[in-house]
Amino acid sequence: MAHSHEQLARLALSEDAPGGDITSRTTIPECTSCEAELVIKQDGVLAGLEAAVAVFETAAAQDWTTVEIDRKAADGDGVRVGDRAALLRGDARAVLRAERPALNLLGHLSGIATLTRTYVDAATPAAILCTRKTLPGLRAVEREAVASGGGTLHRASLSDAILIKDTHVRIAGGVTEAVRRARADGRPIEVEVETLDQLGEALAADVDRILLDNPTPDLVREAIAKVGDPQRLEISGGVDLDNVRAFVDAGARVVSVGRLTHSAPAVDVSLEVIGIDD
Repeated sequence: MAHSHEQLARLALSEDAPGGDITSRTTIPECTSCEAELVIKQDGVLAGLEAAVAVFETAAAQDWTTVEIDRKAADGDGVRVGDRAALLRGDARAVLRAERPALNLLGHLSGIATLTRTYVDAATPAAILCTRKTLPGLRAVEREAVASGGGTLHRASLSDAILIKDTHVRIAGGVTEAVRRARADGRPIEVEVETLDQLGEALAADVDRILLDNPTPDLVREAIAKVGDPQRLEISGGVDLDNVRAFVDAGARVVSVGRLTHSAPAVDVSLEVIGIDD
């Protein structure tokens, strides 16, 4: 069990049943075992299965019992209505205590992977990047879901890379001064720009990559002509499934999309009990 998955599982279980699952405790006798399956209820791309497994395993360990899990699919797999992600067998109380947080993670993360795959397919041959627009505490697994959907991972945190945004430029007094100050760190520098004039200033400062924010396809085409290398220009802001193809056709090859993580609809999944052993 990955360490981050176990930490997340413990947090999810303590949030959902801080004093235990009183309904299962009062209605299900101790030592009752059950068989259950995780059922996919809409087409999509699976992600979060290992996080969900961690919830079931952690719940069982906390109850000094076991839940056996037979995986029927893997993160990144395309799934259809009626497919089973996994079969579970073990302590019924543990299974039911883990049910909701496990399904929440599986549905949410599969939704991210599904939306990511849709963008990746729509934007070929451009790379679709995620952003830092993630829910606190879920960034690691949301990034895993993006990767499961075929997306490309951007910086994971403010500590990973230098990205000079408009707020930094404003406070530093301009692109040139902000870049000059950042050079002391020694790492590659990316600068966010909105206009061709700002783009020219970033090129003059010889930055490693430029992020063009909220552009039109025409602006993308002009910007790539100035930069020369489309891999050096990241497109961000205002990108959706209706216009991503226009940006790619204009030459974009690196496109970041915040909605992959902040607005992906969850995939419908459920837990169905299929057998009971007293």
